Amino acid sequence: MEIERARDDLVVAASAGAATIAVALLSGVVGVVEVGTLPTLAPLAVYAVYLFSRKGGPYGTLDEPRNWGIAAVLAGVAVVAASAAL
Repeated sequence: MEIERARDDLVVAASAGAATIAVALLSGVVGVVEVGTLPTLAPLAVYAVYLFSRKGGPYGTLDEPRNWGIAAVLAGVAVVAASAAL
């Protein structure tokens, strides 16, 4: 694996992991919202889609690790917002 590819994977994985931990902490420890187990894993699902979409083909201009990391964080925010609204 090239170091550039590993760094890109690390950026997306760290974003997804941090968002997942934040959702879990807000739900379990702090008790701000009540989020189920499956919705808590939504940021990791974004990482899984990123990982399995990397097949070496030509990627679009928006298909960058930074954007995937932002998508993972936004998935976590969406889960917290949806849980707070219910």
